[in-house]
Amino acid sequence: MAAPVALTLGEPAGVGPELAAKAWARLEGRVPFFVIGDPGHLAGHGVPIRKIAKPSETGHALHAGLPVLSHPFPAPAVPGRPAPENAQAVISAIARAVDLTMRGEAGAMTTGPIHKKALIDGAGFAYPGHTEYLAHLAGVDRVVMMLAGPGLRVVPTTIHIALKEVPGTLTRSLLSDTIRITDAALRRDFGIESPRIAVSGLNPHAGEGGAMGREEIETISPVIEALRAEGLALTGPHSADTMFHAAARARYDAAICMYHDQALIPIKTLAFDEGVNVTLGLPFVRTSPDHGTAFDIAGTGRADPSSLIAALELAAEMAAMRNVAARG
Repeated sequence: MAAPVALTLGEPAGVGPELAAKAWARLEGRVPFFVIGDPGHLAGHGVPIRKIAKPSETGHALHAGLPVLSHPFPAPAVPGRPAPENAQAVISAIARAVDLTMRGEAGAMTTGPIHKKALIDGAGFAYPGHTEYLAHLAGVDRVVMMLAGPGLRVVPTTIHIALKEVPGTLTRSLLSDTIRITDAALRRDFGIESPRIAVSGLNPHAGEGGAMGREEIETISPVIEALRAEGLALTGPHSADTMFHAAARARYDAAICMYHDQALIPIKTLAFDEGVNVTLGLPFVRTSPDHGTAFDIAGTGRADPSSLIAALELAAEMAAMRNVAARG
């Protein structure tokens, strides 16, 4: 069996424990994965729990129950009410998953949703989110967020910043790095030999020749031309309002967008329950479901595991592709 996927539950007062249990039940062993978490947080979700001492025991335990590598938390998980004393354990579980994945004991990692305010209040968490913390642990300066779903992969070049800050943040260097990292990941992790990448404009109608802004002329087009000269298969800058209909999507393997909503509105419209957040540029595979802690429905039994299942499946597929690429 290939090395299993390590799943962290994220904030245990959210829907993470329920989703992990439902994912195990629905996957029926198709994806080998184990949970790093407190077994007590998983009790009461209708599936048997099988404690493991190390990731290599996952295969033996998987068909008998949900494999759990015990990571004790100081407080119980009360649905909808994050406990400040659990914050450090949430953070250390993520670090443990990174360590196991970088050492090859886990083939990839999938992360459940965290609650950033709870981590800041309870443990002084110094990072904007999961992605930045993972980059720190991996010693990587720049990573890229991809959202992947059936028939569409999108990458926002700028992410969690105010819209008014986008033009100043969007530099040639940032855009070039984003495209390069995306191209490399499509080859290595998705098995696409010659990736086709479509690049959006920033302004309506891609600036309409400068009439609606000059970012396309001064920043985006020069980057596209330079990278084309290196052999990358790029098109654009495209008007974003014509990039996401079915015929347009068939012409590229990933779309590079200029800001958060430009990328996330189409993916969440087309694949709201199946979208997966993928961090590109790390020395290991990391995916996560494309939703938050959902405190409002935690403990009700209504959480939909579709996105987590898609994240686990994609993590396993990407890890397998990466292994093939590593063998040459």
